[in-house]
Amino acid sequence: QVRLVESGGGLVQTGGSLRLSCTSSGTIFSRNPMAWYRQAPGSQRELVAGISSGGTTTYADSVKGRFTISRDNAKNTVYLQMNSLKPEDTAVYYCTTGPGAHYPDYWGQGTQVTVSS
Repeated sequence: QVRLVESGGGLVQTGGSLRLSCTSSGTIFSRNPMAWYRQAPGSQRELVAGISSGGTTTYADSVKGRFTISRDNAKNTVYLQMNSLKPEDTAVYYCTTGPGAHYPDYWGQGTQVTVSS
């Protein structure tokens, strides 16, 4: 059974940084595309960033230049480095895996990121 466990969320001031981590189990991690989604109160979940098994990345326009997704296949872990955080980045962030970034089959439990102004 695929299991995704996120960590690293928290409260940070505007302009600050956080790094989210997601550890995967129950699957051959190196073969799987991984992605981060987020959901703010009253909003739909949106794709933040994705990374293919080969390391190709994709980002939402709103986070380009500020967020970086990466993966460590030896640790079965995907990361989301978030810099220059803004209040509008406040959301629950979810780690996902599936056939592609836009096709998540499995979701983690989510981690809260709150950016204060």
